Amino acid sequence: MQSQQPQNHQNLHTGIVPPQLNHGGHEMFDVHEVLAGAINTINTYTMLSGQVKDPELRDILQRQKQFMATEYNTTLECFKTGQDPAIPTQSYSMKQGNDFTYGMKPSQPQKPMQSVAEINDGMIALSMLNAVKSGAMIKTSAALEATNPVVRRVLADSLPNCIEMAYEISLYQNKHGYYQVPQLAEQDMKLMQNGYAPCPTQQQIPGTQGLH
Repeated sequence: MQSQQPQNHQNLHTGIVPPQLNHGGHEMFDVHEVLAGAINTINTYTMLSGQVKDPELRDILQRQKQFMATEYNTTLECFKTGQDPAIPTQSYSMKQGNDFTYGMKPSQPQKPMQSVAEINDGMIALSMLNAVKSGAMIKTSAALEATNPVVRRVLADSLPNCIEMAYEISLYQNKHGYYQVPQLAEQDMKLMQNGYAPCPTQQQIPGTQGLH
């Protein structure tokens, strides 16, 4: 996160706006959703932690939960002060490789579980993934509405972390057969890839020919 210079924001009716109140109405509501959503995600991870059986999934859950807690504190601080937080936004690093296995194979149809005894690591990983994806969408909306420059940057910088966490979970799902990835036929992929051409970057500005 880049440090922001002090700003003199004005309110048409009350004059200079202090840093801690340097937020527009839409921003207030959207950041409220971000913070409430972060709490819900951390709570979800906490509730799921006791059900995890696979040590690998437990490690992912614990690392992501700890990172989320720090990021929540950073977002809350800049929201309440309107200034640079003491701990800037960090970058989340996953342990997984990047290798997906493509293709579909027959599996049992999915259906809602009927008792908590049916909870397994596949369901837990899916719950984690859905929570992280939801956070990414809420943060994107809030960042686009933010008027406070620090809050906007904190939210924007946290988005890659949501994407990285979601990718880490999906890799785990794929490796253990919880998430199958269909793939188009090679000729169809090539047709789609070749359906686009590069855009010229040194294009003459219309109406400027002959001007010197």
